Amino acid sequence: MNPQASSGQRVNLVRQATLRLAPHDDVVIAARPLSVGTAIEGGTITCRQAIPPGHKVATQSIAQGAPVKRYGQIIGFATQPIAPGDHVHTHNLVFNTFERDYAVGSDVKPQALAEHPASFMGYVRADGRVATRNYIGVIATVNCSASVSKYVSQHFTAERLAAYPNVDGIVPITHSTGCGMDSNGEGIDVLRRTIAGYARHPNFAGVVIIGLGCEANQMDALFAAEQLTDSTLLKPLVVQSEGGTRKTMEAGIAAVQAMLPIANEIQRRPVPVSHITIGLQCGGSDGYSGITANPALGAACDLLVSHGGTVILSETPEIYGAEHLLTRRAVSPAVADKLIERIHWWEAYTERNRGSMDNNPSPGNKAGGLTTILEKSLGAVAKAGTTNLMDVVDYAMPVNTKGFVFMDTPGYDPVSATGQVAGGANMICFTTGRGSVYGCKPAPSIKLATNSLLFSRMPEDMDINCGDIVEEGVSVAQKGQEIFELILRVASGEATKSEALGIGNDEFVPWQLGAVM
Repeated sequence: MNPQASSGQRVNLVRQATLRLAPHDDVVIAARPLSVGTAIEGGTITCRQAIPPGHKVATQSIAQGAPVKRYGQIIGFATQPIAPGDHVHTHNLVFNTFERDYAVGSDVKPQALAEHPASFMGYVRADGRVATRNYIGVIATVNCSASVSKYVSQHFTAERLAAYPNVDGIVPITHSTGCGMDSNGEGIDVLRRTIAGYARHPNFAGVVIIGLGCEANQMDALFAAEQLTDSTLLKPLVVQSEGGTRKTMEAGIAAVQAMLPIANEIQRRPVPVSHITIGLQCGGSDGYSGITANPALGAACDLLVSHGGTVILSETPEIYGAEHLLTRRAVSPAVADKLIERIHWWEAYTERNRGSMDNNPSPGNKAGGLTTILEKSLGAVAKAGTTNLMDVVDYAMPVNTKGFVFMDTPGYDPVSATGQVAGGANMICFTTGRGSVYGCKPAPSIKLATNSLLFSRMPEDMDINCGDIVEEGVSVAQKGQEIFELILRVASGEATKSEALGIGNDEFVPWQLGAVM
């Protein structure tokens, strides 16, 4: 099963020992634990070692140095001769670079549009922007004002907010940077752009921004650079100017209190699905991620795009080795060139930091069956579906193009999702095979389990089980429809599992570029 295959393709291998994803693959995937001597591939091959679920088994002899294929694509190169029935993993498979055929635009196709565009119940702001939640934010410009920002937010208990039923809560947005950095240059530009993206986010009815006063990220410079304007619904406060912690807390509480009646006036109303923008994430991935949850999310994304919505794929290090599948969908050479340029930037970035693009996958990814970044990336791109790549944008830049857009971000999920939300994502869809617990206020986060064991083990954290694609023969298209319907319900106000747990106040992690001084 190619990760870019039709969203309707069915993995119909229920109860079989292994899964073959493409006809000419060199490996199959264990669908359950396989003991030594287990017969696979119709009894023609015997497992020579115990194989954990989600891991790979060789189905033919592979010479040392030869490429190994999964999804019909290269996932690495053999470091030693591999025999049929061998476990294929980190002990005998390694990452190497190789030439990819970018074939720019070769897979571009006319966009299918839904005959009857769907709607959801959203909040419409005065300027026409549409929200899926109705929060008030308290944003710190610097780590030094983080505690004050939290104190302001914590003042507004459930009892104090009871008089404002249309307000979802007061969210502290804090972080660990904002000083010890150059006051000019790329690092401060990215931080200011990210903070401004949250300050403008439609899911915030109003925002209080709190600074210390002597930090590199000066309040007046932030407002000037990002063209922010002081108003009733956007209030800047500086601790040193206000007279200290307690006085700033009092001023912040008063500012939020003035915003609450205004925020409470707004009510949900029917709006087109074209106002939904979803940030796509996968974290704690495993060998099933590219088989179940990611393709199913891709099918849901195809549906969303057909209804006029927007999906943002990110995590540039986690498309590495699969970027040629995206350039083929680029609507112009200029769009493809922007993606390729970011790939080259990341190669140089990791090299000058004495790292490798293969530093990703993580230990948890490897325990789940993923071996190289090439393998991880081929599964990761599947969550973006099959529609045309419309644009490529820098980290935390506003996403103004409908359809499938790529945003350059690190692979670390909190940093990546922070950039997506700053760019305008009003929801996050997050696939996981190991069990990531993640929320992303002010944007609700839907978590999709790649396997049924995870879903049954962590039922309070996972919103949808995609393991039934393998175990019960549910089609990718059916699961995509289920995800799409949940997206509409969550956009209309249904709480996700992470929201029910109260997760999401601590996941604002801007990408920190440059030296810490």
